Amino acid sequence: MPIPYQVFVALRYLKSKKRHRGLSITTAISIGGVAVGVMALLVVLSVMSGFHQDLQEKILGVSAHVIVLDYKGNIEDYKGVMDKLKHEPHVVSQSPFVLGQVMVSVGERAQGVVMRGIEPSLEAETTEIKKHLKEGSFEELAKTDGMPGMLMGRELALRLGVVTGDTVRIISPIGKIGPLGMLPKVMDFRVAGIFEIGMFEYDSNLVLTGMKQAQDFLELGDAVTGIELKIDDIYKARDVSKAVGKTLGFPYYGRDWIQMNKNLFSALKLEKLVMFVILTLIVLVAAFNIVSTLTMNVIEKEREIAIMKAMGASRKGIMAIFMLQGFLIGLSGTIIGLAGGYAVGYLMNTYEIIKLPADVYYLSHLPARMKLSDFIAVSVSAVIISFLATVYPAWQAAKLNPIEPLRYE
Repeated sequence: MPIPYQVFVALRYLKSKKRHRGLSITTAISIGGVAVGVMALLVVLSVMSGFHQDLQEKILGVSAHVIVLDYKGNIEDYKGVMDKLKHEPHVVSQSPFVLGQVMVSVGERAQGVVMRGIEPSLEAETTEIKKHLKEGSFEELAKTDGMPGMLMGRELALRLGVVTGDTVRIISPIGKIGPLGMLPKVMDFRVAGIFEIGMFEYDSNLVLTGMKQAQDFLELGDAVTGIELKIDDIYKARDVSKAVGKTLGFPYYGRDWIQMNKNLFSALKLEKLVMFVILTLIVLVAAFNIVSTLTMNVIEKEREIAIMKAMGASRKGIMAIFMLQGFLIGLSGTIIGLAGGYAVGYLMNTYEIIKLPADVYYLSHLPARMKLSDFIAVSVSAVIISFLATVYPAWQAAKLNPIEPLRYE
């Protein structure tokens, strides 16, 4: 099957006028503009995806995929609830927990924190918090003899000036009523270990202790605040949450990790979309360069266009030549930009080129997560924009009157 003449002419117009010089300077600049725009867009989107993934891992490092709560307050028969959820689809493990607002103090230093009571053996199977333990032992929380143990975040330990083995005082504002009014409840705990999640909110405001100790201190009896669920696919958390509510019925309901951090992830998603729109303007600038290149090409090739029309070339054929020329420029620039974006992302992850102060950002380097969906969206957008940029110059070439350029030939 013969190749259409439009292809040969379009490829010829991409080259320099002089022999053996390769691409013309204007063509190379147009390809470079598209390539730079595509590469910049991919690098920024990959970095934002990397931050999103890192943040998601930190949140799921301390939070369960789904939690089961009771509208009326605490769950009294939590063991019965766990038995009902044992065979629920996608549920891998469960762990009951107790949650309460308390104050931790050491000497003259004090801070309000969230105390979570857990079953260490079940918690280790449900969340990733054990992997973030930097000092001490996770299993010591299960001990019921002697002074109860407690785990706290690195930031909280630094703020209070305590290390593993020190004693801290936990104060609950809800205590017993005495002659002088409400008396706070006070209990001493031993710092059994220090964890570091990497998020300031958790590392400075969360303490962990055994569930039995938390129940006794908060006077909950055998009740728990809720039940944590780990599932086999984190992106099915919403479906599992709804299914749990239907299985248990009122007054129980489920909340997934996306719902609990909805505002944060919505903000990140919106920011990524805005950055995509803004950086697409770079590709639009490159598209204007394609327009100017093709327009100049049409002016330079008026005589050749007139000859082709005189030989029987149709207006559609002339349009096809210049649209194909612009399309090849956009496609070449997009391919080079894709390769450059992937190379930069790979180098950023492998060699940690851009360093960050870990004590400020909790990241030692700028992460980049290269997603296939981002690469497809950017490449398709760049090619479409480049192709649309060819319409006006091609239309100008197609409507050229062949008589004028050949009048004095």
